[in-house]
Parts: sequence; C-alpha cells; structure tokens
Amino acid sequence: MHQLLDQGVGLLDCARQLGWALNTVKPYARAERAEQLQRPPQYRETLVDPFRDHLRTRRTEEPGAAVTQLLTEIREQGYTGSANLLVRYLNQDRADAERATPSPRRLVSWLMSHPDRLPAHRRSHLDELLDACPHVTVLAARISAFADLLTTRRSRDLDAGITGVDSDDLPALQCFVHGLRMDLPAVTAGLTLPYSNGPIEGANTKVKLLNRMYGRAGFALLRQRILLA
Repeated sequence: MHQLLDQGVGLLDCARQLGWALNTVKPYARAERAEQLQRPPQYRETLVDPFRDHLRTRRTEEPGAAVTQLLTEIREQGYTGSANLLVRYLNQDRADAERATPSPRRLVSWLMSHPDRLPAHRRSHLDELLDACPHVTVLAARISAFADLLTTRRSRDLDAGITGVDSDDLPALQCFVHGLRMDLPAVTAGLTLPYSNGPIEGANTKVKLLNRMYGRAGFALLRQRILLA
C-alpha cells in the first residue's frame, strides 16, 4: 500500500490495483506501521473490574499469588462473582495489561455523555485520559459548561461562554463558537423563546421518508400518501 503511495499513486487507483474497496484502502494509507491496524480485544464490563487495581498491585508485589488468595481478598472488599470469572479475567491478562486508548469516536461519545450515565469503569478511564492531556481536560470542561447552559436555557451566560473559548488553545472549538457568533440572534432565541422548529423538521423528515418509499411511483401517488399521512 505504502509502496504505491510513494510512487504517487492516488487512493482510488490504489484501490483499483489492489482490488480493495476505497474504505479499506484509507486505514492502510493512514497507518504508519502494521501494528496500528491491530485492534485490542473489546471486553464487556464484569464484576471483577472494580477490583482491577487491587489485583494488579497484588500480582506485581507477589507474582505467584494463588487465585484462591486473591479471590478471598477481593471478596472481603465486596466481590460477589464466581471464582471461574476471576480465573478467566486473570487468564486474559486484563488485570496486568494497560488500558487501551479509545478511538476518537468513542472518546467523543464519552465526553458528550452525562457523567452519571457513564459506567464506572469508563468514567474512571476517562478521568485518566483527562489527567494525561491538559487540552482534553479543558475541552471536557467547556463541553460540560455548554451542556449545562443549553439544558438550563441560560442565554444570559452565552456571551461569557463564547468569550472564554477565545483564550483556549482549541482551534476546533473556536470554529464552533465562531459559528455561534455568525448566527447569534437565532442561538439566543433558541435559548430564550419557548418555540421550536421541531414539528417542521419532523414533517420534513416524514415527507423525505415517503419520497424514498414511493418515489418511483410518480408524484400523484406521493401527493396522495402525504395527504393521507
């Protein structure tokens, strides 16, 4: 893939020569090393997760610690799962391995979620990432402030929130507030007035849905369907 790119071949031509889809070619083009294409296994939350730090510390201090001893220790701390679950957890090296860095899309979903709606293990992982990156810490604080401003409809604090972003080293967020300034009267009205264009948008969506379903049958049938709906 990179040999073709070094020769000046475009992504679309690379896809044609390799017989791959364009969406398959793009990740290979972005990756500098083959290891970046390897995805860590995704595990669901288990009853052992709250005791991960204790298990990791104990296995570091005493690598040969018996599973029965570890089971007794975490049960004294409130573990209610089975011994088989603990054995499987340890065999998967989930207690010793470093946490995998989440994808940008997953990190965005964590930042955009209310803290109370995040599971405990994801919230703790997010806190670790925030502590490691000052820029993300500031971004999370701004997102929380704007979310609180929107949910409580405090239009009087909008100017202060926009002005505060100007001093941050966050170009993407500065583009966002620039868009707010360009349409400030409408944004202020949305935070102040009880009216909403939601019904109109809902009607437009319904018409588009009907058009996709009956677009090939002619305008007369589409018009009849809209009137009946």
